[in-house]
Amino acid sequence: MKHRKIASILLVILILTLLSTQVLANGNTRTLKFTDKGEDVLKLQKTLNSKGYYNYHIDGIYGKITEQAVIKFQIDHKIRIDGIAGPETQRTLYGNSSDGTSSKNHTSGDAYWLSRIIEVEAGSEPYKGKVAVGNVILNRVNSKEFPNTIYNVIFEYYGNIPQFSPVQDGTIYNTPSQESVNAAKDALNGVRPVGNATYFFNPNKAKGSWIVKSKSYVTTIGGHAFYQ
Repeated sequence: MKHRKIASILLVILILTLLSTQVLANGNTRTLKFTDKGEDVLKLQKTLNSKGYYNYHIDGIYGKITEQAVIKFQIDHKIRIDGIAGPETQRTLYGNSSDGTSSKNHTSGDAYWLSRIIEVEAGSEPYKGKVAVGNVILNRVNSKEFPNTIYNVIFEYYGNIPQFSPVQDGTIYNTPSQESVNAAKDALNGVRPVGNATYFFNPNKAKGSWIVKSKSYVTTIGGHAFYQ
């Protein structure tokens, strides 16, 4: 009888181990909440950072700032707002199709033009700055204040003046670097280093007076200041 009981316990342990292994193999992670620590929290912070929600020390500790970043993400994506990175929040965060900038079906033409505006506006910027410019273009596409396609956003005119100077001087047609192509792909796949920003400018080259007075500062990446 004693041996049967031990065998039963071992069987239960084996089943639980197999189930745990299957969960890990499927890429699922535990629900993350305040005070949690570990590699999965580190991954959470890195992803929130890449999407513009977390701009603090990435340390693998689920503190108040991480919790607030999760809440902001939940608000933007209409998920239950509790500051806890549960299954739904993590699916939306890690799954590109659920991100606001990648919810539309993008065409090869979108990637073509997005990579070119990134190249001419941010060719000398760090990679994150390149993705950020793509992020801004896509935010405009998703805003009611701007045209609803990438091409029309890039080629938008205010009166007789194009919104982006590369359209006027013809450099918009320059061949982009591979890094700009990759940055465009990341932006189209939902990477949002500047969150909901819809404006950017280089303070060393322009005053950006109207933007500074009328919009809210988001962050600075490389030589560009971003506003929403």
